[in-house]
This record gives sequence, C-alpha cells and structure tokens, in this order.
Amino acid sequence: MPGGRRDNLRRGNSGRGEERLRLAAAKGRLRPAKLSVGSQASAVGSGRPPRRDYEKMVVQTRNKHKELPSKGVQSPRGPLRGRRGPDHRERGPLTEERGAKASRPSTPGPTHLSGSSGGGHHKGARVSPLRRLLMASVRRLLCLVLEKLPMLQHYQSYSWNLTLALGAFVGILHWAHLTTLFENDRHFSHLSTLEREMTFRTEMGLYYSYFKTMIEAPSFLRGLWMTMNDRLTEFPLVINAVKRFHLYPEVILAFWYRLYTGTMDLIGIQTKVCWNVSRGQGLNPVESCEGLGDPACFYITVIFVLNGLMMTLFFIYGTYLSGSQVGGLITVLCYFFNHGESTRVMWTPPLRESFSYPFHVLQMLIITHVLRSRQNCKKDFIALIVSNVAFMLPWQFAQFILFTQMASLFPMYVVGYIEPYKFLKIIAVNMVSIAICFILMFGNRTYLSSYFASSLIITWAIMKKRNKIQKLQSSECTFWIIQCFLWWSGTIILKVTLSQLFAVSDHIQLSDLITARILRYTDFDTLMYTCAPEFDFMEKEVIPDILYMLSTGETFSRKQLQQDESKNPPTILLVFHELQLFAFAILAVFIMRLKLFLTPHMSVMASLICSKRLFGRFFDRIRFGNFVLALLMVMSIQGWLNLQSQWSIIGEFSNAPQEELLQWIRQNTRPDAVFAGAMPTMASVKLSTLRPIVNHPHYEDGGLRPGCSMLEIWDVEDPMNAAKPSLCSILVKDGRPYFTSMFQNSMYRVFKVN
Repeated sequence: MPGGRRDNLRRGNSGRGEERLRLAAAKGRLRPAKLSVGSQASAVGSGRPPRRDYEKMVVQTRNKHKELPSKGVQSPRGPLRGRRGPDHRERGPLTEERGAKASRPSTPGPTHLSGSSGGGHHKGARVSPLRRLLMASVRRLLCLVLEKLPMLQHYQSYSWNLTLALGAFVGILHWAHLTTLFENDRHFSHLSTLEREMTFRTEMGLYYSYFKTMIEAPSFLRGLWMTMNDRLTEFPLVINAVKRFHLYPEVILAFWYRLYTGTMDLIGIQTKVCWNVSRGQGLNPVESCEGLGDPACFYITVIFVLNGLMMTLFFIYGTYLSGSQVGGLITVLCYFFNHGESTRVMWTPPLRESFSYPFHVLQMLIITHVLRSRQNCKKDFIALIVSNVAFMLPWQFAQFILFTQMASLFPMYVVGYIEPYKFLKIIAVNMVSIAICFILMFGNRTYLSSYFASSLIITWAIMKKRNKIQKLQSSECTFWIIQCFLWWSGTIILKVTLSQLFAVSDHIQLSDLITARILRYTDFDTLMYTCAPEFDFMEKEVIPDILYMLSTGETFSRKQLQQDESKNPPTILLVFHELQLFAFAILAVFIMRLKLFLTPHMSVMASLICSKRLFGRFFDRIRFGNFVLALLMVMSIQGWLNLQSQWSIIGEFSNAPQEELLQWIRQNTRPDAVFAGAMPTMASVKLSTLRPIVNHPHYEDGGLRPGCSMLEIWDVEDPMNAAKPSLCSILVKDGRPYFTSMFQNSMYRVFKVN
C-alpha cells in the first residue's frame, strides 16, 4: 500500500508453541503468592470499577469524541466507537507506520477514533472493495426479487436446485457482511496475537482460552484432558470446564484446527503469512499474522461461516413456509434490513449463542416440516434429535427456548391441530435429546431440572390421562382450559421439585430474570445480569410494532380457522408460528437480548405474504406483484439506511494499559502466581498469561456470584455497610500491612498478598 513498508517475517504454520516458549523464558521475581489486580478507580477486591465511575468515564469519552472534527457513527455495542482516522494501522509493502495518536483517549477496551481519513490510503480502503461488493450484492438481491415477482401469478412449484443455489448465494453474502463488520470494528487483521486475545473481553476470553489450551497442548487428547481437569480457572478447585462452560464448540474447533494445520504441514501448503507491524507512539513493534493457520483467525472464520450457513437456512425456511422462493428472499431482506436487531455475532463471536442459534433455525425448519408432513418419517425425527442436541449443547439458555416451543405446541394439541400420535413422537424425540445432552455433558443435572424437561413429563402425563380428565367436564372449552391449567401448574411445580431433588441452584435461568422483571425483585444474582444493557427492557418504541403484528396475525388466523374446517397444514403452521412469535415477543419485551429470537422470527413470518394458499383470495383482487414491489420499496428506505449505518462503523482496537499489565505479569510473576480481581480482566489474565485465577466472568456458577463485584450490587446484599467506604478505595490509598503494591499504570494496579 502506498506510503508504508511491510516486512515479511515468515510464512508457514510455525508459531503455535511460541507462547509457551516465551512463558518458559520468563523469569519470575516473586515467590508463589496470590496477587490481586485492581484499577485506579477501584483497586483490589472490587471485582470491577464502581459503576458510577465507569459510567462517568464513558460519558467523558463520548464528549471527547463529539469534540473531534468529524463525528463518528456510534455502534450498538457501546460509546467507544467512531470513524477510523489517519492514526490507524496501515500495512504497506514492507513495513507499517502508524501516525501520532495525540487524540486517542486512554480508556480500556476497543478504542475508536473520530475524524476524517486524512487523505492517504488507509485500512478502510483495504476493505472498501468488499463493502462495494456487499452493496452491489444487496442491490442484486433486490433486483432478483423484483424479476421473480411475475412468476408468482403462475406459481405451481419451486425448483430445489434453484433454491439451494440462491441459499448458497445469500449465505456467502451474510458471511461477507459479518466479516466486513467485524474487521471494520476492530481492524482485526492488523492486530498482534496479544491484541486479538484482548478483544475477546469478559466471558469471550474465557471460552477462547480453552480453544487455545487444546491447540497448544502436545496432543489433542492431552489438551482435552487439561480442559476437563482445569486447575487454572477457579483456583484451587479442579473443574470439568467442558461441563461447566458448555465448551463442545471449542473442542470441535480445536480438533478441526489441529487436523487442518497438520494436513497442510504434511502436504507443504502455507496457512498463514506474518508481518512486522510498527505501531508508533513509543510502542514496541508487534507481529501480525493472517490466514487460517492463525488460531484467532481460524476461530472467527468458522463462526462466521456457520452464521453464513444460518442465512442459507433462513432462505430455505422462508421458501418452505411460503411455498415461494420470493418468500425466502423477503425473509433474507428483512433479516438484513434489521441486522442490528437480529444478531450480535459480528461484535461478540465467541459467545455461546453464536454457535447455538444457527441450529435453532435448523430445528425450527425441521419441526415445521414435521407439522406439515402427513407422514411420520423416521428420518425427520432423527434430524430433529440432531438439531435439538446441537442447539442445546453449546448454550445453557437453549432449553428455555425449547420450552417456549412446547408452550406453543401444547395448545395446538389440546384443540386437535396435532394428531396425538405425532405429538407423542415429538415428546419422545425431545426426551431422547435431553438424555443425550445429559450424557454428553457428563451428567449435568440442569438438563433434568429445566422447564423444558418438566414440561415434557407433564405433557406425557396429560396425554396418558386425557380420557380420565375429559370425564370431569362435558364442555369442550372447559376441557381445554383444564388441560392448559394442569400443564402450566404441573410444569412449574415439577420444575421446582426437580431443582430441589437434584440440588440444582447454580444456574440462573431466563425464567428467574423474567420473574425479577415482573415482580421488581432484585438480589445480587439477578442484578449481575440485569445491570447489563442487553438484559434491560426492550425499547418502548418497538413494542407498538410488535403488538400490531401480533394483532394482525391473530385476526388473520381467526378468519382462516373459521374458513378452514379441515385443519390443513398451512393453517396449522400459521397457528404454530403465531404462538411462537407471541412467546418470543414476551421474552424480548422483558429481556432485550432475546430480540435475537423475535426479530428473525418476524422476518420468517414476513415470507407468508407470498403464500398463495393463505392469501389466495387476496391475490385475486389485486395485482400481487405490485403489492410486493410497494412493500419492498417501503422496507428498503429504512433498511438501506440501517445497512449503511452498520457499514459506517469503523474503528480500531487498542488497550495499551491492559497490554502493559499482561506483559508485566508474563515477565515478572511465576507461572503458579494466582490472581483475583475484576472478572473481565481475569478472563484476559488467564487467556494471555496462563496464570491461575480465582474468579471469572461466567456468572452462571453460584459459587462465584457472592464475591465483591459492583459496589451498587453488593450494597443490595449488605445494606448495613452501604454508606461506609469500600475496601477498594481504602486499599488504593494504602494497602499496608496486608498488601504490597507491585505494579501500577494509568488503569490497573496489582497488589501482592503479604
């Protein structure tokens, strides 16, 4: 690239053991001791800075950005985001130079600068061809929909070959979209290995650390054993991290990575290219590698490919539900136009939902096929088992989502829209899925005590005793009400009983958070979640749109039911998806993070406007092509602005204070030195230094939550001492005689326990 030079250090697959070599070469200057990491604002034992100080810091950063000449585009993830200016990293042909950064705010985490590009070639120019390709592809997608509109008038069937081809196209398009957003946000391709690890903050770093452990171990089985006998994460305890943190995605990715790099080494194909990056501003040069041979690049690429395949499934889903490929394309466009409300995988790739949600889409597609099919094929139920297991294994919240599915299916069975034999098969398949997950997760009892498992048992019991229940009342409506009442009350009672029986109290459930929202109940456990913005209530301006869609769908469903006495498959599917949409809407209203289920499902239901079976009479009255064209034009106005807003988010990760802290720990502490401190920081300490830690940001474990974290949250547990100075503020001034200050910079301070 003009204006810079870049040195090619080496090509190939070497470098997997460099971290261990550096750690082995580091000389410890301290005896084994428990060390605590704090910040200037809070210090040791606080867990993280007081929330009021953190919020003040964020506000100051926002103001600082607003004072810059060119205002950046703010991301939905946080305030520290802007347009990358002239002081970003640039990689030219030989070496890299980065300009002065006088205006860079000294704040932890991803720092994003506002300002104009300064006239030269920069990193943004490197990704602009891909952005132009994305824009052209989206335009082509719109044109493709418009070209196929006349075919709806003579619609008979659709070609699966064309469906798969279009599905592959939109899958690649979504993969490119995610890759572009992620690269623009962090400048990930130009970061060093340590900087890339620091971008995986909080629990993301914890998950990635196990992938790193398994690929750096002498063998895959040795790495798996180290993960299942983890001595670093909750020192001095030894835990099975696969069972505790749902790490099957990391296990599979580590196996694939070792297989890939081993195969490429064997046949002599290079897998990565490394460069020397000069960062300027007195910072040491770093090594930056690109290619699938780099662990972080491989890890991120697999996640984005999986979510690209998810878009393929969405297209097939919309096509199958509506009976038209245009319906599938409308689903895809609705998803893209509301991308920021549908997923956050581009900002937080290692989270469990990034691995789990694509299989939820597959599971919904399969259950839709099972409900539509008049035959009970064995292969369909086997596919349902596989999708259930793949959905539940990576994510602890998946069971509650499947519970909402049962809550949608049971009323349909009660009123006779699902045959008892088919529904009993669905119940059996779900029970088998839970049993498989229970075994694969080494006897994790949360699978047995979940609302999902309880609902399956109660459903089976009601089906077996249905004739006896029916004798209690002669009225059909009363019979329906009794069954639904028994289902809800029985599920709740059985869930509480099983939790007590299996002594399961560690995991926070979505039901607990919803209950806390409804009853305005707060304690330390619920506040650990609900204080985060993604667990807040949904924005009020969105709720009327949801209510309108629900009321419209309910009105149409009622008319369709009155006109359709035979309960044919299209009507059954409409009722099921309407009930499921209602369940997702309730979840999203109380927990904003769960919009990732609501918004995509609304996109899928949007495909039904192309269903001639549902809207056949409507098609006869108006020219349907004109109607869809008008609808797409209205959607595209705001949708295109949403896409432009996402593409305009350009930033660069930099966290010099934390990098200095991690380098100091590597070079000045022994490998068996134990650390405690802010939970997000502890994840980075474990990931990048391989030192033992005593607390981490995986909030689901009950044994970790009662520790000191946020002052406001702890005040709920200890109101008697709320007005007294915190231990953290006292230790910052003088930690003697119990602590000795060992390290200090602008953001962090390390104390040694005397």
